[in-house]
Amino acid sequence: MSMDPAIQKRATRFVLLTVLIYSMGFGIIMPVLPDLIRHLADVDAAEAARIGAWIGATYGLFQVLLMPTVGNLGDRFGRRPVFLVSLFAFGLDFLLMGLAPNIGWLFVGRAIAGGLGAIFGPANAAMADMSTADNRAASFGKVGAAFGMGFILGPVVGGFLGDFGPRVPFFVAAGLAFANGIYGWLVFPETMAKEKQRPFEWKRANPLGAFASLGHIKGILPVALIYFLWALAGNVYPSSWSFFAPIQYDWDSRMVGISLGLVGVSMALFQAVIIRRFITRFGERRTAYVGMLSGIASYLVVAFVPYGGVIMVLLLVNGFSGMVMPSLNAMMSMRTPPSQQGELQGLIGSLSALSLMIAQFTYNYALAAFTETGAPVRFPGAPFVIAATIGAIAFLSLLMLRKRPDQLPQAHD
Repeated sequence: MSMDPAIQKRATRFVLLTVLIYSMGFGIIMPVLPDLIRHLADVDAAEAARIGAWIGATYGLFQVLLMPTVGNLGDRFGRRPVFLVSLFAFGLDFLLMGLAPNIGWLFVGRAIAGGLGAIFGPANAAMADMSTADNRAASFGKVGAAFGMGFILGPVVGGFLGDFGPRVPFFVAAGLAFANGIYGWLVFPETMAKEKQRPFEWKRANPLGAFASLGHIKGILPVALIYFLWALAGNVYPSSWSFFAPIQYDWDSRMVGISLGLVGVSMALFQAVIIRRFITRFGERRTAYVGMLSGIASYLVVAFVPYGGVIMVLLLVNGFSGMVMPSLNAMMSMRTPPSQQGELQGLIGSLSALSLMIAQFTYNYALAAFTETGAPVRFPGAPFVIAATIGAIAFLSLLMLRKRPDQLPQAHD
């Protein structure tokens, strides 16, 4: 879309600020969510991990079902209204969770956030509107860097706020989301040109319909499958780290927050600065190779090295793995016409959500099975061995693609 440079700059800044606040909000609550679950359900750490799996799966399920609808609505009505609804739903989620009198309210909050409050799809669609094929991976990298910056601030702040009670971080996250929503209402312009908008079709506004609609675009579906596998591997951290680290390293919520902050530092550095140099020199596919190998190695180290100090250093240097998702996203986005960018990002959002839903059960149940009282073998690192295995499958799948998707002709409306 051709926009006034000043307006485009303002829109880009708002999108990145929104992603930062979004990830900061999630980061704020991650260190204290296990404590809140234990408080509301009166259970031990292993059972809290199982309940956490169901809460996370609820979020993932509603994302799987509704992200294609949200993406298609963005292609029909533009990015602005979809973005603003998502922002306020995000704030409502945290407010409900902070007020929760019982465990059921946590499920309701996560359902609202999954169905309406997911920010990444609208954010990436808006960035695609404002970018060209040549700089699209870098644009998605900026979104990833903003997410990383939020993870620098959020978990650290959440760990400290947790000292005042497990509910306080939820109210702070809600306040940030509502304030950002009001700001967006005032300053965020529409990024999608009117002539690019297309009619809304229910048959395309679901995961299967999105697959069918995008399936005819050469090179999309194989990369989408690899994207799903890598997301499934990477979700070992958001799914289980807050439960794993206290068990493995005897860390409190503050240390969990600091460790997640280091992940954010690393991700922000690589996605804001280093990914552009890698892609310029090596292309999206080879950049993904490097990130995958780094991620697989890091999962194995976490699984078998029980020393918290070593892991802190590893988390700081593990940013290479953060280059995978923007690279794969760019490989798909460059093949997709402008009028279907929202649909593509909705599909990607559904795949990410499905991976998160599966990850919640896979990793948290594995952690509980290998750490609960009476477990035949105590091995807290089991989730990370599983993640390394799935990551290796994703790497081999990308390696075996016969034709390089990043060399296929680019799409046009």
